[in-house]
Amino acid sequence: MEKIKSTTVVAIKHNGEVVIGADGQATLGNTVAKSSVNKIRKLQGGKIITGFAGSTADAFTLLEKFEEKLGAYGNNMKRAAVELAKEWRMDRMLSRLEAMMIVADSQDILIISGTGDVIEPDMEIATIGSGSMYAQSAARALKKFAPQLSAEEMVRESLGIAADVCIYTNHNLVVEKVVK
Repeated sequence: MEKIKSTTVVAIKHNGEVVIGADGQATLGNTVAKSSVNKIRKLQGGKIITGFAGSTADAFTLLEKFEEKLGAYGNNMKRAAVELAKEWRMDRMLSRLEAMMIVADSQDILIISGTGDVIEPDMEIATIGSGSMYAQSAARALKKFAPQLSAEEMVRESLGIAADVCIYTNHNLVVEKVVK
């Protein structure tokens, strides 16, 4: 049986704001299974926001593990991310999970993968999912050539451009700003 997956998630830090957004499309093979999925979750009252791409059940498992790590490490997002990545890579059950996460607080944006990677992206732009390269290209151009835009406007425009070219990304967006 095919897994439900595919999405685009973008996080941008710009002018002191951190914003994450995602489209709402979930696909089953080459068919749209649902067009209004919420792939963004607020933690710690909005002080940490996560976005996920990949298999939905796998992503929720990782989200729960990340919350556990936050609790275990005093809400230190970087430490929780590193510990999650280590466990994800080493644990027999977790290592089979097919998803990626972006986590962000007011200071940092990180990409966490199942290969043990915790990446602090260049230009304070993180993207994951099937439309990520389209969204990343758009976000980089917006930061360079339209710095007057807010982080939220950049996220929305980047996702919109990705949705225009990626068949696994739609225009039903959920966008959240990190609370300081």
